[in-house]
Amino acid sequence: MANHKSSIKRIRQTSVRRLRNRYYAKTARNAMRVLRATEDKEQAQALYPKVCSMLDKLAKKNVIHENKANNLKSKMAKHVNSLA
Repeated sequence: MANHKSSIKRIRQTSVRRLRNRYYAKTARNAMRVLRATEDKEQAQALYPKVCSMLDKLAKKNVIHENKANNLKSKMAKHVNSLA
């Protein structure tokens, strides 16, 4: 176990941030899953900006890499545009 006050605090901060990052990442993954499963173009077009915003926020906070966020947004855009 850590002996320094600063390392004890760091452990506390890390665990809180880890849980928060996991929550936001899981929420974004679920939103992407819903968007991929959508067959209605209007509904998909309404969901797309929200999913992009989630991915951008994850990239900004370094939960996922910026390139990964851009690749996922591109895939989502292709799916939305392919709907009839």
